[in-house]
Amino acid sequence: MLDLPSHRDEAWRWSDLSALPEIAAHARREVVPETLPWIDCAHEGPRLLFVDGALNAERSDLAGIEIGAVSAEGGDHALARMVGQHGWRLKLGRDQAPPGLVQIVHVSTGGADHLAAEISLDVDAQASIVESFVGAGWTNRLTGITLFKGARLMLARRLIGDSGFVSLVDRATVGEGASLTVTTLAAGGADTRLDGNIRLAGEGAFAEAGGVLLGRGRQRHDANLVIRHEQPGGTSRQIWRSAADDHAICSVAARVAVARAAQKTDGEQSLKGLLLSRTATINAKPELEIFADDVKCAHGATVGALDRDALFYMASRGVPLAEARALLTRAFVADSIARIGEEAVREAFLEQAEAWLR
Repeated sequence: MLDLPSHRDEAWRWSDLSALPEIAAHARREVVPETLPWIDCAHEGPRLLFVDGALNAERSDLAGIEIGAVSAEGGDHALARMVGQHGWRLKLGRDQAPPGLVQIVHVSTGGADHLAAEISLDVDAQASIVESFVGAGWTNRLTGITLFKGARLMLARRLIGDSGFVSLVDRATVGEGASLTVTTLAAGGADTRLDGNIRLAGEGAFAEAGGVLLGRGRQRHDANLVIRHEQPGGTSRQIWRSAADDHAICSVAARVAVARAAQKTDGEQSLKGLLLSRTATINAKPELEIFADDVKCAHGATVGALDRDALFYMASRGVPLAEARALLTRAFVADSIARIGEEAVREAFLEQAEAWLR
C-alpha cells in the first residue's frame, strides 16, 4: 500500500497521484527499444542505459561513472523517500571534466522503478549531463548535487515517454562562485511531478532552473522549485514555459527565498503559460520570500492564448492554421530551451518540442 499525499496538502494540490498504485502494479514488458534517444555530438562521453532502474551494462559505457551506494537523501518528500540509496554516481576532482557529454537514458517498461543519483564536482570541475526518459510506467528519481567553489554543471532532461508517470526530485548545494543550470522538457505522454530545492550556499553562486511543460489530452504536469539564497552576491533565474491543449493541466510553483545574510542577491522569475484550447488549465504561482534589504528580485506570471492577429497575418500569407499555431508555440517555448549551453543538446530539445507541436 503506497502512502501518498493528496491534493489536500498544499504542496500537492495541483498533483494527481491517484493512478500511481495501479501503474506500480502493472507487469513489466521487459522490451527495450532497439533505437534509443542518444544525442550525436562532437564530444562523446559516458553513456548509461537504465532499464526499469537497473543498469544495462551491455549497452552502456560508464567511462568513470560509478554504480553503487549514493548519499542522496529524500528527506520528508513522499516520493523521494521511496527511492533508496542505490544508483549512479559522478564524482570529479579539482579542475576535472568528463571526456565529453554524459548521456543517460532511462527506459521504463511498466510497473514502478526507483533510482538515486549523486553528482559531486570539486573546485573548478565541470560537466554536462543529459537524461532522457522513455517508455511507460512509474519512473521515480532522486538526484543529490554538490558543487564546490567555481564548479559548473549543466543538467538537461527530456521526458518523452509514451505514458505513465515521471517524478523527479533534486537536492542541490551550490558553492562559492559555482554555477548550476537545470532545464527540463516534458514533451511525452506521461504525467509528471518535478521538485527542486537548490541552496546557493556560497558567495556569488549562480543557479538557473526551468524548462518547458507541454500537455494535451488529460495530462498533468506539476513543477515545484525553491531556490534559497544563503550568502551575498548570489544570482538565480527561474524560467518556465507551459503550453496546454485539450483538458491538460500545467502547473508551476516557483519560490525564491533570500536569507538575511544574502545581501546583493539578484533573483528573477518568469512563468508564462499558453492555452491552446479553452478547456485547458495553466496554474502559475511565483513567490518571493526576502529577509535581506539590499536585493534585486523580480517575478512575473502571465497566461494567455495565441495571438489572433498573428494567426490572421500568417493565414493571409498562406500559412495553414496548424502550422501557424506550431510556429507561434515554438517561438513561445524556445527562450527557455535556448538556455542550454550545448548546441547539439539544444537542437535536440527544440526538435522534440517541434515534434510535439506537430
